[in-house]
Amino acid sequence: MLQIVFKLIGVLLILLGIVLIYDARILTKRFFGFGDQNDATQGLKILGFIIAMLGGLIMYFNL
Repeated sequence: MLQIVFKLIGVLLILLGIVLIYDARILTKRFFGFGDQNDATQGLKILGFIIAMLGGLIMYFNL
C-alpha cells in the first residue's frame, strides 16, 4: 500500500514539474505583474525541472 502512495506522489510531482516547465511563460504573465518576466520564467522552469527530477527519483527508487 505504501508503494502505491509513493508511486502516486512521484507521478504527481513529475506532472507538476512538466506543467511548470511548459507553461512557465503563461503562469508568469498571469501571476506576476512586474516588467522583467524573463527572470521569473527562467526561475519557474528551473523549479519545474527540480520538482520533476524529485518525482522521477521517487519513482526510480520506490521505497
